[in-house]
Amino acid sequence: MTENNINNIYYKRNNLDRSSSPYLLQHSHNPIWWQEWTNDTLNFALKENKPLLVSIGYATCHWCHVMAAEAFSDTGTAEYINENYISIKVDREQRPDIDQYMMHFIQTQSGSGGWPLNVFLTPDAKPVVAITYAPATSVDGRLSFFEIAKRIKDYMESNRDSIYPFNAIEDEPPTEEENFIVGELESYHDDEYGGFGAGQKFPPHSILLFLLHFHSAKENPEIIKMITSTLDSIILGGLNDHLQGGIFRYCVDRGWTIPHFEKMLYDQALALWTFSLGYKVTGNNNYKTMAEKILRCLKECFEDNGLYVSAFNADTDNKEGSTYLWSRNELENLLGKDDFGKFCEIYHITGEGNFEGKNHLVRKNHDPLYEIEDKLLAIRKKRNQPSVDNKILCGINAQVAVAMIQAGRFLDKPELEKKADDIIKKLLGLFWDGSSLGHSFYNGLLQKRSFLSDAGAILTAITMLYENDEKWTGMMRIFSEYTAAFKEEGRWIESKSDDFRTVNASWTDQPVPSGISLAENGLTRYALLTGREVKAVPYRRPAQSDFYNINALMCNDLFHLYTTKKLLPWKDIPANSLQKRGEPETDCFNKVCRLLN
Repeated sequence: MTENNINNIYYKRNNLDRSSSPYLLQHSHNPIWWQEWTNDTLNFALKENKPLLVSIGYATCHWCHVMAAEAFSDTGTAEYINENYISIKVDREQRPDIDQYMMHFIQTQSGSGGWPLNVFLTPDAKPVVAITYAPATSVDGRLSFFEIAKRIKDYMESNRDSIYPFNAIEDEPPTEEENFIVGELESYHDDEYGGFGAGQKFPPHSILLFLLHFHSAKENPEIIKMITSTLDSIILGGLNDHLQGGIFRYCVDRGWTIPHFEKMLYDQALALWTFSLGYKVTGNNNYKTMAEKILRCLKECFEDNGLYVSAFNADTDNKEGSTYLWSRNELENLLGKDDFGKFCEIYHITGEGNFEGKNHLVRKNHDPLYEIEDKLLAIRKKRNQPSVDNKILCGINAQVAVAMIQAGRFLDKPELEKKADDIIKKLLGLFWDGSSLGHSFYNGLLQKRSFLSDAGAILTAITMLYENDEKWTGMMRIFSEYTAAFKEEGRWIESKSDDFRTVNASWTDQPVPSGISLAENGLTRYALLTGREVKAVPYRRPAQSDFYNINALMCNDLFHLYTTKKLLPWKDIPANSLQKRGEPETDCFNKVCRLLN
């Protein structure tokens, strides 16, 4: 071993050019000597007795790009960081265990968090201070990243004996009585604009999926009001890509006007499921059309050799949303007087625009305008496009398969169920080695680390495929056992790794269903479909554990369980239904089984 060199890794350089992460590769030209999270890097920090700077983000994160261009490209900042810290970059999508632990730390420290997530740790990896974005130079009372790093270094040197390990504790959410769940969600519902909360509007996938299933079991006009106001706002507002389909990450305003323009695969999957189910429950054709446009987006934008890439950047040529924006004059010249007049009857278009002098498209109504929209999309496709994070994530692709199955059933498109069957087969061929499930695939490299969220998503998808085809029996049993093995001493474990602490699984179903909820959902489905005992469980805190509460509906006998000799057409049975083959032919629901004719 030579100085600054362990296992042929030279630490006085930025080593991210060796990475298998699109996000880390984006930072490979920073003057900061970034390293990947490995045991060797951690051991080197201990040997050098240098604190750690761990910076976490993802490839389509706008503010991650801003910091990469500002503070992380500033030579003075880099010189100080390189001299005083060992710097590590982490892709949160490849290492959700590290991200979850560090996010728990910043939320405990400050009450909020986000990305980029920059955490300063002692040489033996005890977190001390965490921040999000910081500028390259101090401005308007906001300290520069350089100044923050300097002050934290001084603090660590002066207080090294009083810095203690941080233990992230994932407490179970409190239980909630069924009668109070709807009222609790009503208290968060925005009656004026739809959605939940009075600030930024995120697509509330898990809340809507729970409410739709709950309404299928116990009809309630207040539930329908929350569902339809939110789905209508998403369709008409700026969260929706009106030309190509799909949704953006979230809207920065209460009125659903201006989004953060990145497109995430998980949002498309969950929105497809939600709008398909919304159509099944309400019969509103606008929801069917929305689901079909999401399918178009998945096919045209995300699909890659039968699987699906992770995300599209918010920025094009370092300008947020520029691919999607239109000036009034541009639209008038492109469309001509008559079509422009028709367009303005459907869309809000002004000379001053609604985002940096241009118009992000927001609808006034649901009237169709397909030819004009297709014409504008063809023009938009000729513009520079946002970059793509084209890694394949196992669990998110499995959620796409789940959404395809549900859309196939609720939209009466059986070809989508065949598509989902193909997706799961491809995922198993790529990620499953017979004993463990990998997590990420990029540029020919497979990340073999195992996570509960991946296992739970695969199991849930397989249980749905089994309802149509019993050829999945063996694999369903294998994955039920594999998923259950993540539970130790009564607690769910998200991941075990040789280079990081064991991380307990999260209960929070935002922005995607938690590993716990996916696992419990899949295992409950497996038990119901194979005749095993299912015990009633309490509901958990609304607006946190909503996907888990779908599992509670199943455990509490509020899903129909059909037993028949032949598969029933999904369009002919309620949305909250499972099917298995057998006799006598029955429909069991709400603690009563009735014989079918």
